Amino acid sequence: MLKAGDRAPGFSNPDADMALVELPQFRGKFLVLFFYVRDDTPGCTAEAIEFSELENDFAKLGATVLGVSRDDCIRHGEFRDKHGISVRLLADKEHATSEAYGVLQDKEVDGVMRRSAVRATFIIDKQGIIRHALYGVSSRGHAAEVLQLVALMNKGELN
Repeated sequence: MLKAGDRAPGFSNPDADMALVELPQFRGKFLVLFFYVRDDTPGCTAEAIEFSELENDFAKLGATVLGVSRDDCIRHGEFRDKHGISVRLLADKEHATSEAYGVLQDKEVDGVMRRSAVRATFIIDKQGIIRHALYGVSSRGHAAEVLQLVALMNKGELN
């Protein structure tokens, strides 16, 4: 698992429109990278909508918000359009980004061990350093909590 002070692992993932998104594109900005389990599930939908509703507030603080799941680009596009989600959603079909950020864990489901994603959010500073690594977060109200952390970081009150 990653922790505050670690360099953010690089990533290169397509978004719902199949445009490639890479970590270096965000140098000089704060980046909020939230990992969620699956498109169109109740908790993940609530979380993505909350981040979308606060997207302009994040932008005013110089922060970009990206959501990541193991769904493909087509499913992301359908999910985005169905729920009016405005934050960019990145497809991690090969699980490389999820693995790099430590959000996959082994879980037993119906007697079978499977790798499953845990809901997690990372706040990355302008130099590419993780300032907050939040694992096992709750979907509801989380976006507002992250916005508060970014606001404090932006004021220099919080590392």
